[in-house]
Amino acid sequence: MASLPPFAAVIVAAGKGLRAGGDVPKQFAMWRGKPLVRHSAEVFARLGARPIVVAIPPGAEDPARAALAALEGVRLVTGGATRQQSVRAALEALADVAAVSVLIHDAARPDLPPEVIERLLAALGERRGAIPVLPVIDSIAVAGGALMAGAADRDALRRVQTPQAFRYQDILAAHRAWHGDATAGDDAQVALAAGLEVALVEGDERLRKLTFAADFRTGAAMVRIGTGFDVHRFAKDEELWLCGVQIQHDKGLAGHSDADVGLHAVVDAILGACAQGDIGEHFPPSDPRWKNASSEKFIAHAVELADKAGYRVGNVDVTLICEAPKIAPHRDAMRGKLATLLGVDLSQVSVKATTTERLGFTGRGEGIAAQAVATLVSREEHET
Repeated sequence: MASLPPFAAVIVAAGKGLRAGGDVPKQFAMWRGKPLVRHSAEVFARLGARPIVVAIPPGAEDPARAALAALEGVRLVTGGATRQQSVRAALEALADVAAVSVLIHDAARPDLPPEVIERLLAALGERRGAIPVLPVIDSIAVAGGALMAGAADRDALRRVQTPQAFRYQDILAAHRAWHGDATAGDDAQVALAAGLEVALVEGDERLRKLTFAADFRTGAAMVRIGTGFDVHRFAKDEELWLCGVQIQHDKGLAGHSDADVGLHAVVDAILGACAQGDIGEHFPPSDPRWKNASSEKFIAHAVELADKAGYRVGNVDVTLICEAPKIAPHRDAMRGKLATLLGVDLSQVSVKATTTERLGFTGRGEGIAAQAVATLVSREEHET
């Protein structure tokens, strides 16, 4: 990235964040291992923004200082009852630094691409304001209550994001002169009312706004990976179940449940991917409820836990390790059964087999081992 011209930054973090739920305002809630407000503040600091003024709710100094600890150039200012009032307070706090350009950003948009900042500052070389926008892809309807009242021309519309960039003195004067609704939607509206030209630059889907509690659950990671491993010994007079399929063999696998070593490995992989412990915690062998239980119940439970965490199964890869029985004749049936149990397409399930060249307990024919890898995809990504 080219060297950027000097600029200051304002981060609006003065709201209550009620729609996101939780015990603290969403701007101080954890997202991807850090308080939400810290993500954009770190990007601004790394790119040389000085100072970075953060508008916070009244009485929130302690959580704000904790969230922004050790970041250089950060100032806190108490915001107002509306976004426009909070931005005005932050801009006034910049009056002593003679800033030339200022970027105004919502803390609720934590994933801040540096390329967008570069485009905004470049646009300020010719215009007095610039905002990142994205095209409107869906058809747009004008609503008349619960009925469609007309259609809008989506080619003339854009989705507006932040940060929004302005020449400092211009946007300060625009806010001071603002006599419209105290809940001005964004700073571009304030600038436009003051007669400023506002350029449109390319935005980024990464700048999506986090609003609801589900946004924080899926925001942890779009894809998560877990691994599982299980072993069961052979025993006479036991049924042999592998990946949900009963196989005729002279011995079965011993265990408290049906001892389906393949499904057990998959369960642990799914539980691991959504950080929900292991199969022994959920289905302890000391619990008589699981005596001879079908491992399909364990799979259903693991999938349900993943769903509650905001994830769907992306794919599963299982490796069965044994000298006998031969797995190849049953592979397709196993894949089909797993796909049904997991609620996924057949193409998302792999079942393989290998031996240990007659080494170890599996090589001696004493039992079967299985290992599995599962990926979980957030519902948002899965449905995109």
